[in-house]
Amino acid sequence: MSRQFDSRVIYSAAHVVADPLADNGPGRPATVDWDATIAYRRHLWDLGLGVADAMDTAQRGMGLDWAATKELIRRSAEAAGAGDLLACGVGTDQLGATQTTMDEIRSTYLDQLSVVEDAGAGTILMCSRAMAASAKGPDDYRELYAELLGEVSGKAIMHWLGPMFDPALEGYWGSSDLEEAADVFVDIITENAAKIDGIKMSLLDADAEIALRRRLPEGVRCYTGDDFNYPELIAGDDQGHSDALLGIFDPLAPLAAKAAKRLDENDVEGFRAILDPTVPLARKVFEVPTFNYKTGVVFLAWLGGHQDHFKMVGGLESARSIEHFGQIYDLALEVGLFADPNLAEDRFNALLKVAGQSPRGKR
Repeated sequence: MSRQFDSRVIYSAAHVVADPLADNGPGRPATVDWDATIAYRRHLWDLGLGVADAMDTAQRGMGLDWAATKELIRRSAEAAGAGDLLACGVGTDQLGATQTTMDEIRSTYLDQLSVVEDAGAGTILMCSRAMAASAKGPDDYRELYAELLGEVSGKAIMHWLGPMFDPALEGYWGSSDLEEAADVFVDIITENAAKIDGIKMSLLDADAEIALRRRLPEGVRCYTGDDFNYPELIAGDDQGHSDALLGIFDPLAPLAAKAAKRLDENDVEGFRAILDPTVPLARKVFEVPTFNYKTGVVFLAWLGGHQDHFKMVGGLESARSIEHFGQIYDLALEVGLFADPNLAEDRFNALLKVAGQSPRGKR
């Protein structure tokens, strides 16, 4: 597949749009508004961004069950055009975070891989809660990932999702010590480099990402997943740069695309001038507890007119406070995120009214 930008590969991890009239409460099977969900992916593709689908931004493990995920992968792949980048997450959702056998983990990964490959999408190997609960040490990770990568028909993106995004992944790669875990991760990448397109780092630690980025084999990309420090990591330094696979580039998609074009023109200052002001917004969306960031992503999509309601699968719209939403709204206004500020204001005031609060005056 081709891509619009020359200097970087830029993926947005995309959210799903719930059916607002369905029983999408906590613990219920996910019912998705497929038309609105696919329309949002076309919006991202039209901007020149790649779509990283069926990942944590799409509420994997937090409301989107495997049945809905399979349908999402199929529909997104059918909607992608010849020049549209699409890669989808492969994990072990069906197993939860319970202890099980390595054979069952391997089999579940391979079942999901077959769904992604049958759809014709690229592969992102996600971290597994079951693996974190079951692995006895680093060698289990080395063996499993070598086998999985051997079954991928092309090249895969490896994803390291830190425990701030999913506490059940504490100690992934066989150690809770960041340096020890990084050593194992680099070993796996180096030993399987021919099957790896890149790695996605989601640790919210710029120094750790840069250090690991400099250890990657030739030809293996580093896709930043650091929603706190993305401008500096994508801009890079004299020893390299990160590409991007970011949840925050779902709501920031128009600004991300505009900034990427500046990099294509070797205008690093222009790139930073667009994205640096967005960092306070991103840090607010991803503030602790970080795993609830999906709520802010969908809130901004609603304010921006990309969907007609603020409901989520798993009932996750209730995961943040009205005060939090107000701060996100104000920060989004500051960076000029909304194509229609009046619509955004009307919708935010509607949310305030439902919460028993007085609407804000017109700005």
